[in-house]
Amino acid sequence: KNYIQARAMFGGDEFLDGYSIYQSPNGYRHFVTYGMTVLYGDEEAFGREYNGWGYELTFKLKDDPEDEGLWAIDMMSNLARYTFQQSRPFDPGDIIPGNGTPIHIGADSMITGLIVVPDTETETQHCEYGVTEFHQLVGITDQEQKVLAKDFSKVQKLVDLMKADGNPHLFTDMHRSKSYLTEEE
Repeated sequence: KNYIQARAMFGGDEFLDGYSIYQSPNGYRHFVTYGMTVLYGDEEAFGREYNGWGYELTFKLKDDPEDEGLWAIDMMSNLARYTFQQSRPFDPGDIIPGNGTPIHIGADSMITGLIVVPDTETETQHCEYGVTEFHQLVGITDQEQKVLAKDFSKVQKLVDLMKADGNPHLFTDMHRSKSYLTEEE
């Protein structure tokens, strides 16, 4: 049987229509949401500058045979819910702080928050409903969060350090124990 989740706009509690997971030859899975943009015919949305919210969320999770990553879909769904309910989109450069616990609830991980960057691989799309960008969520440590909370301008420095350390696609490694930013900086 096929079940269609009831979208919030139709009285349900789901804010996304779905997601796709792509296996990258670079050692990670690439998650992409569907539903932050107009996916079906909508005369009122035709010709706008941005397609819906103007973006879909993405997340790249380093391959781990013990972790299918389905928790990442719940995380992205929660962020979509927040955007729709609070009318607050997520833009590149934003910091999504955690509460000091791993973003994968119950996991043993130092990754406790997120930053938002333009997806390193997925190109902006233009269609009759407007522009669609792809905003990638990148896991950060509690230490990195603390530094960024004091100096928001260090987001780009963090991104540059991660890329220079052999992670040009900015995948999230839930086993990462290194913090790229320290409070001494």
